[in-house]
Amino acid sequence: MFLVKLTPLPTFIESNLITNRTRLWQIHFFSYSCNMDQPLTENHDFKNKDYTTSNLFKTEYTDCTFTNCNFENSDLSNISFLECDFLDCNFSNANVMHTSFNDVTFKGCKILGVIFQSCNPFLLSFKFIDCTLNFSSFYQLKISKTNFLKCTMHQVDFTEAEAKYVVFKDCDLLGATFDRTNIEYSDFTSAFNFNINPALNKIKSASFSKENIYGLLESFHIKIIE
Repeated sequence: MFLVKLTPLPTFIESNLITNRTRLWQIHFFSYSCNMDQPLTENHDFKNKDYTTSNLFKTEYTDCTFTNCNFENSDLSNISFLECDFLDCNFSNANVMHTSFNDVTFKGCKILGVIFQSCNPFLLSFKFIDCTLNFSSFYQLKISKTNFLKCTMHQVDFTEAEAKYVVFKDCDLLGATFDRTNIEYSDFTSAFNFNINPALNKIKSASFSKENIYGLLESFHIKIIE
């Protein structure tokens, strides 16, 4: 009988193996949970496409980039987007029923009237940079740790949303609705035109600036005299 001594792997190799296995599990589990029958499109660039007359093919898109594409009023339901970028696209009134967004970035996009609460909440994560999201809705949606950077967000609905640790950097929140919303630890220091009633929302440890603090007092009809 021969005895074989197994030598432990170096720590950095073992760590990389664990990281890679975790990453593979995330991708495959995401794919399985979204739609077992969907084919896969990955590492593809879509440029200047018009999906207003023919809808985007229903599949799982991984590591894809969509540039200057028009999705206005299009049906994006039951489509999965994993680590995708949307650049200068039009999503106005798009149907995102059961659509999956995991690690997705929207930059320079027009996103009017999109009902985000209808999308798939599983592993939901996205970022918005220099986008217009007027009249869109995140009603009752869990969007904690989402970044909104330099966005116009007129009359966006955050009613009953869980929006902890959200960053609203240089965002225009004119007419946005915060009602029973959890915005604890969120950053409003450079946001403007918002009206948030502290009595109706959870605002513990949220950050504001002296320039925009009136947005917390407006509902109380308090006069601030400089």
